[in-house]
Amino acid sequence: MLDPSASLLIRFERIAKIYGAVRALSGVDLSVVAGECLGLVGHNGAGKSTLMNVLTGTIRCDEGAIFVAGVDRRQSFGVDFAKELGVRCVFQELSLCPNLTVAENTRIAHRSLRGFGWRRRAGQLIASMLDEIFPGHGIVPADIVADLSIGKRQMVEIARAFTATDQPARIIVLDEPTSSLDAVTAEQLLAYVRKRVASGLSVILISHMLGEVLSASNRVVVMRDGAIVADGPVADFDRERLVAAMGGGAQTRRPIVTARTSLGGEKPARVEVPTNTMPLKARAGDIIGLAGLAGHGQTRMLLDVFAHGGHGGSHKARVDGTVALVAGDRQNDGIFPLWSIARNIGVGSLKAMRRAGLIDPAAEASLASEWKKRIAIKTPDMDNPILSLSGGNQQKALFARALGSDADIVLMDDPMRGVDVSTKYEVYDLIRAEADRGRTFLWYTTEFEELGHCDHIYVFRDGDIVDELSRDALTEERIIKASFADAPVQQASS
Repeated sequence: MLDPSASLLIRFERIAKIYGAVRALSGVDLSVVAGECLGLVGHNGAGKSTLMNVLTGTIRCDEGAIFVAGVDRRQSFGVDFAKELGVRCVFQELSLCPNLTVAENTRIAHRSLRGFGWRRRAGQLIASMLDEIFPGHGIVPADIVADLSIGKRQMVEIARAFTATDQPARIIVLDEPTSSLDAVTAEQLLAYVRKRVASGLSVILISHMLGEVLSASNRVVVMRDGAIVADGPVADFDRERLVAAMGGGAQTRRPIVTARTSLGGEKPARVEVPTNTMPLKARAGDIIGLAGLAGHGQTRMLLDVFAHGGHGGSHKARVDGTVALVAGDRQNDGIFPLWSIARNIGVGSLKAMRRAGLIDPAAEASLASEWKKRIAIKTPDMDNPILSLSGGNQQKALFARALGSDADIVLMDDPMRGVDVSTKYEVYDLIRAEADRGRTFLWYTTEFEELGHCDHIYVFRDGDIVDELSRDALTEERIIKASFADAPVQQASS
């Protein structure tokens, strides 16, 4: 088996994976060595997750060789073999069992936790790791996973991957690990990654947040169309070079600066939600940002608005208009997994596609085709199942559903999970264009950069709004300060 002292842990040579007419991987060469953080980047559908599925043994490659300790193990390489090597993975689509507790989910990953008292030992194991990675996490081992926010579920999955009992952890794959974490929690994770890498662990970090890749990685690998197109030390890259290597051209950070009508105008509020501190108001054409630490009521408020009055929620929202939702937790709240891509998009526009009381298949196909082009959904056929898409492309389909509908108000619940940087800018432009046409957007995001695309920002803490500011007054320091309990509630500012 693998020599623990060996620097080279595993080497892929000419790895290929083919799905019908789609070549998901095409002759990939990749080495993983001990004690490095390897940043893996590429557009949605570039082959990153497929490559990691080969590494974890969940799929078998069709061509190539997998060398471990100098021996080609391709024929025997599977899930059990990968676990024995110490390969762990936090997949982009979280794999926790929602009906089990945090401790019980930990037991699933560790077969040695058996016998009398296993639940207590599992709880201690995961609680200790959560404390180490995410101080102040607020998660209890007895918590039912389904009751946790998506951010806390992501924290549990990450912590579970780093725990070890009878099997070692040598290579940790983190696929979009900060996609549902706020900035403070994300930095806690990256600091822990740096610490563990310095002690000899290998981490493969997949992220569309290029700043995180550049700050945490020792080496960067860029994939495009199933192949590696760049591989080198992180010092050889900056953000623009990464985007160019991915095939997106030289994108730069470009918050939209077009003058906008302020909330103090004469237009009546299209959405108004009271809180214990101050109300949230959104008018036609507004792009409203919801900020603050994850799990502090932003999603709850969006769902209250979606319910047209907050039935069962903590707020009584007043809504004037039709509403569409772009869910951040797409597996639970977004996609219909048994439906096609086209049908997942068309379900938001049933009224417009109705002919003589029935859905017109031609209208459904036309809508799907239009949005495939507008938002670059990567698939050969829109009648393919939605689960045939990568996670980022599934998220594009959710955007297409909302923006292709006739909704007056579009709610976005941290919607950029797993979406590549070029697509993000395309979506930002779509949002701005739709706002100029009079649509209202309520946008919860854990990415500070995205708040720069909003006209007005509300900061949440403990379910209430604690600060209100215009884009001109936006600073990361102010958002972070308002997010913590010792900060006073700020009144409206311009």
